[in-house]
Amino acid sequence: MTDKSGPAAASRGTGRRLARIAGATAAVLVLATAGAGAWFYHRLDQNISTFSADGIATSRPPAGPTAAGGGRPVNILLLGSDTRSDGNGDLGGGDEGVGHSDTAILLHVYADHKHAVGVSIPRDTLVTVPPCKLPNGTWTSERLNQMFNSAFTVGLYPQGNPACTQNTVEALTGLRVDHTVVVDFKGFAAMTDAVHGVDVCVPNDVDSYGIHLTKGRRTLSGQQALDYVRARHGFGDGSDIGRMKRQQAFLSSLIKKIQGRGFDLTTLLPLADAATRSLTVDQELGSAMKLATFAQSLQDIKLADISFVTVPWEYAGARVALVHPDVDTLWELLRQDRTLDGRATAPATTAAPTAAPATTATPSVPAAPTPSPSPSSAVPGQTGAAGPDATAVPVTVHNASGATGTAGRAATALKAHGYREVVLGANTKGRTTTTVGYSSGHKAAAEQLAALYPGATVRPDADADGLVLTLGQDHASGDTSGPVVLPSGIPTGISSNTRPADSDLCADLSYG
Repeated sequence: MTDKSGPAAASRGTGRRLARIAGATAAVLVLATAGAGAWFYHRLDQNISTFSADGIATSRPPAGPTAAGGGRPVNILLLGSDTRSDGNGDLGGGDEGVGHSDTAILLHVYADHKHAVGVSIPRDTLVTVPPCKLPNGTWTSERLNQMFNSAFTVGLYPQGNPACTQNTVEALTGLRVDHTVVVDFKGFAAMTDAVHGVDVCVPNDVDSYGIHLTKGRRTLSGQQALDYVRARHGFGDGSDIGRMKRQQAFLSSLIKKIQGRGFDLTTLLPLADAATRSLTVDQELGSAMKLATFAQSLQDIKLADISFVTVPWEYAGARVALVHPDVDTLWELLRQDRTLDGRATAPATTAAPTAAPATTATPSVPAAPTPSPSPSSAVPGQTGAAGPDATAVPVTVHNASGATGTAGRAATALKAHGYREVVLGANTKGRTTTTVGYSSGHKAAAEQLAALYPGATVRPDADADGLVLTLGQDHASGDTSGPVVLPSGIPTGISSNTRPADSDLCADLSYG
């Protein structure tokens, strides 16, 4: 993830100069008129590698809500590849071959383009990897309980499979990933050299696995900077969790340096060259001009308005499990373009064409369905002495949200609420709102089910066998343990894993 801030920041500087070309500095003007500028941008274009859009899922989450000023939130998936191929083994050691995405941050830029939050996803997180495209053109089947970083290796593509990782993140979060950027060891090291080092804090001496770092505040570049963000052993419990804390601190420090200095050409051009040589990006960012234009849109984000958060997590043996409902709340906050404490950064007006309507008020928490003491004490779905027993009524779940995996996550959530018979139906597209259909005699059960999905419409359905839940774009996550509620305060699983970008360098750098 840290790997990515270098490219983003460098491009931000490039974008400012492109946007102001008419009134740029004399040095830039000389470069352009002499033809050197055109030559350099051609060189940057030649540096950039792209991955094909063919492997991106066709069923995707909707775009985020459009703010009053016309802006829209943007989600950028930043991946650090640990491949040892193409000379990267000289920096990272190990054998050549397809790498894993051992660093992953989903950067959510809010619609006002003045605030951002980076969400770190541990490499060992157990997730569902959705169907992904193989080199022979076929697609894999959905795979359950896979390590998150394994998605990058699906198909054993020489440069990894960023499209599969993007599909996995979209299925996990219900957020549309607008851009994906991958950086390798060589590129990361070159970028830190180009900015003449980044200020860091080493929490303790480290001398293991070929990594040698001395405790204290340091300015690191090249190999040592890479060692700092890669090292697990020698810090805390040796886990990926502590490593992500240092990566978040490193990226914050890099952003601070770039924002604080501003670059003359002798600094900017080597940085741009190093950044583009390290990048594999989606096709929509596949040129120096596209990267610069995109980076320009991020230039007004101040360090104090950036936060990092690690997904709410807990150990599951040697792996990492997501903690519900806190992680569901996190995704919902971002889907609604709200800060981690539930605030809106800009007033929303209309949703993007395929997006769910923006929520402007914090919903109340509806009660989870409560089974009657005895299933036989009431007719399923009808009101009796023990009240409605909605959980005994069969539920068929259809996904009409356009987001991958919605029905499956909803089925899991309903079973957690005690529903005994939940089956998956068909996937369709284009429905904005969620509906609950019911067969004769099951209206009360339908209303109880609808309480889990605020805004859902209840209506009779002559073809239904029990209840039919059709999920629209307003509940594209599907994985609500009950509805995801935007809290008045920050859930513990979020607050305990959050790091403001302007935190002290030496604060909270390891785990365990």
